[in-house]
Amino acid sequence: MSRPTPPGPRHLTALAIGITTAITLTACGASSDSGASRDHKSSAPTKQSPTFRLGDASPAQESQMQNSRGATYTVTPTKVVTGTKADFENSGLEQDKEDGPQVPVYVWSTLTHKSGKPMALGDMDDDLVVRTDAGQRTRALIVLLGQAKWPNCPAFDSDKKLVAGQSQSICSAFLIPQGQKAAAVELTQGFYKKPLEWAVKS
Repeated sequence: MSRPTPPGPRHLTALAIGITTAITLTACGASSDSGASRDHKSSAPTKQSPTFRLGDASPAQESQMQNSRGATYTVTPTKVVTGTKADFENSGLEQDKEDGPQVPVYVWSTLTHKSGKPMALGDMDDDLVVRTDAGQRTRALIVLLGQAKWPNCPAFDSDKKLVAGQSQSICSAFLIPQGQKAAAVELTQGFYKKPLEWAVKS
C-alpha cells in the first residue's frame, strides 16, 4: 500500500472542561504522535491482515515505547456503540463549525499485558482507530486539560500500568461526522503494515 499522508488535527474547544483535539486519519496506518516516543513496528510490507470479530483478541503486539520497549500485549475490542447528537452537546465540548455536526462512537476494549516490562494503558490503546462506512478514519478523542463527559463511557487512568497477566477493560470515545456509521475498529501497525480490523455490524 502507498504511504499515507499524516493529517492535521481537528480543532475542538471545551466549555469549562479544557482544550481537546481529535485526529482524523485519511488512510490506514497514519500516526498522530508528536515526538519520537513511538517507533513504527515494522518497515517491511506484509500480506493483508485478517479481519476479526468483536471479542477476538489481536495477535500479540510489541511495545515500541521507551519505558516499556519489548513488552507484549493484546487488544480485544468487545463492543461498539454510536452515540447521539445530544451526547456531544452534553459532553462539555464545543464543536468547531469547520468540522460540522459530529457524534461520538464508544469503543469498549480489553487490554491484556502478556510479557515484559509494565506498560501504561494509554500506550496499549494508542493505535486504535474507528473507520466509518464512508471510509473516514479517526483516533480516539484526546482531552488535554480535563475530561469530556460521556454517558456509560467513563474516563480511565491512561497512566495506570499493567504487568504480565493483568487485563483491564476500558471505554474510548471517538468522534465521527453525524450521519456516518462505524464500520470497523482498526489497530494500526505502522506505515507499512495493513491495520488489523474488527468489523462492526449495524
